[in-house]
Amino acid sequence: MDERVIGRSGQRASVVGLGTWQLGADWGDVDDKEALAVLEAAVESGVTFFDTADVYGDGRSEQTIAAFLRGRPGPDIFVATKMGRRVDQIPENYVLDNFRAWNDRSRRNLGVDRLDLVQLHCPPTPVYSTDEVFDALDTLVAEERIAHYGVSVETCEEALTAIARPGVASVQIILNPFRMKPLREVLPAAEKAGVGIIARVPLASGLLSGKYTKDTVFPANDHRTYNRHGEAFDQGETFSGVDYESGVEAAVEFADLTPEGFTPAQLALRWIIQQPGVTTVIPGARSPEQARANAAAAALPELSDATLAAIDDLYDRRIKDQVENRW
Repeated sequence: MDERVIGRSGQRASVVGLGTWQLGADWGDVDDKEALAVLEAAVESGVTFFDTADVYGDGRSEQTIAAFLRGRPGPDIFVATKMGRRVDQIPENYVLDNFRAWNDRSRRNLGVDRLDLVQLHCPPTPVYSTDEVFDALDTLVAEERIAHYGVSVETCEEALTAIARPGVASVQIILNPFRMKPLREVLPAAEKAGVGIIARVPLASGLLSGKYTKDTVFPANDHRTYNRHGEAFDQGETFSGVDYESGVEAAVEFADLTPEGFTPAQLALRWIIQQPGVTTVIPGARSPEQARANAAAAALPELSDATLAAIDDLYDRRIKDQVENRW
């Protein structure tokens, strides 16, 4: 699989990575054996980039990755984790002492002395403008606790603020055919500054797979049930902030645009890979089959101008007014 450089880090990542939120919590139940099988299938398919967080299953996702990598021969896997969501979301909690404590926990969970990439996990907006926060992150680098740092954001404005910080190696942002606003300013600014873009929620929480109907029922412990209107965290993390019923209707139209040899999910992933400035896209997977199918999108042909135009038109007609005023 092709690899791209993760911005200022100089490290390389497969163009399709693996998001491991599903392997920790909030997407229904995935047992340990199945989680390890997903990781194995991803690596066998050419994936060299895993994204996790200390809050996914309260550390379970990090620990599962560590168990998988322990003593495993083969290609080096670049592991990015995130920190900050295990405490009250107030700017005062984003200080060096807490960073060190969170860092120590993630290093234990992942079984490493130094973390490859640590991202602030969608912190309160004022954090991005606080010099002391980035001074603290620079201290973690100087102490060799982390190799590089980045941010995960909710809004385009937060992304642009972070990109202006000289030490930020990467910005993780929601980007998919139902969330196009980052294309206009964020991706060009990141490319100019040499900052990597990690595209998350690439399938709009599964909407873009075309598998769901208005009657689909998700488990009670799945965020697509309990966070549909932003009850637990930012609404944009669930279905990209798109109203579920209208999103299902738009997803049917999106599926009709699928070229021969693609699935709708692969169409969405291929669309993201083609966007200038994207480093890697991190779909999640709950089964080895999903992991393999996601990785296969990297080898599919580029989308035609006609298909790209049709996706743009669908977004403008059905989605744009729902999401662009908030994110």
